[in-house]
Amino acid sequence: MHVASEFPKVPTRGRALPAFLIVGWRWIGRNPAVAIAPILLPFIFLYFLSFISPPSLLPLEIVGAMLFTMQNIGSWVLGDSATWRIECSLQDMFVASSLGRLRYLFGIAFSNLIAMLPALLLLGVLLSWVGGQRGVPLTPYAALVLVGSLATLWVLFSSIGIAISSRLRTQREIWPVGNLTFTILGMLSPLYYPISALPPLWQDAARFLPATYAALLIQGALGITPASPAEMAGYASLLAVTVVAVLFVALRLYRWGEE
Repeated sequence: MHVASEFPKVPTRGRALPAFLIVGWRWIGRNPAVAIAPILLPFIFLYFLSFISPPSLLPLEIVGAMLFTMQNIGSWVLGDSATWRIECSLQDMFVASSLGRLRYLFGIAFSNLIAMLPALLLLGVLLSWVGGQRGVPLTPYAALVLVGSLATLWVLFSSIGIAISSRLRTQREIWPVGNLTFTILGMLSPLYYPISALPPLWQDAARFLPATYAALLIQGALGITPASPAEMAGYASLLAVTVVAVLFVALRLYRWGEE
C-alpha cells in the first residue's frame, strides 16, 4: 500500500535528513559524554605534543586534531550502521522503503556529524585563537579551504565506514575492525606533523591517503607550510582523485539488502 495514498496529508519527502538530525541530537541529549569523547582524544595528543614539539607547530597540530576528529566519524558510522543492521534489523526497513542506500549513508553520516560538531567547533575556535598569536591567522580563504577539506573527508570516511560495516557479520567484529581501520589511516597520514618529518618510505605511503592532501591543503592555506598556487592546485586535484577512487571502491564493497 502506498503511503501517499493512504495518508494524503502526511509529507513523504524531505523528512529523512531532519529525522537523522534528531537521532544525532538525541544521542547527545541523553548522554552528554557522547559530545565530550570526541574532544578528549585529540586533546590528549595535543597535550603531549605541546611538551615534545616546537611551539610554532601548535597550529598545525590543531589542524591535525580536526582532521583526526573528522576521520573518526567513519568509525562511528561503521558502528552505527553495523549495529542497526545486525542487532536492530533497522536497515531492512530502509531497504524496503524508497529511501535508497545513498540517502541512508548520508543520514547516518549526518547524525554522527551532529555528535562531532562540539569538538570541531571547539578546535576551530582554538585554531583561530592560537593562530592569531602565532602569526597564522584564520583568513576567510583558509577557513573556506578548512571547511571544504573537512567536508570532503566527512563524506569519504563515512563511505568507508558504512562499506566495511556491510561486510561484518557479528557485533564482536565492530569494535576491533573499526578501530584498526581508522587508527591505521590516522597513523599513516601526516595529520599532527609536517610530511617532511616522516621517513622517505613512510612519505610515499602517506601520499596514497586522502587525509594527507587535505592536511597539506589546509597547512598551505594557513601558511603553516609554504605552498605555491600550483602546489595548492596539485594538492586539491590529488585529493579529488583519491576521494573518487576510494568512493568507487567503497561503493563497490557496500552491500545493500541482499545484494
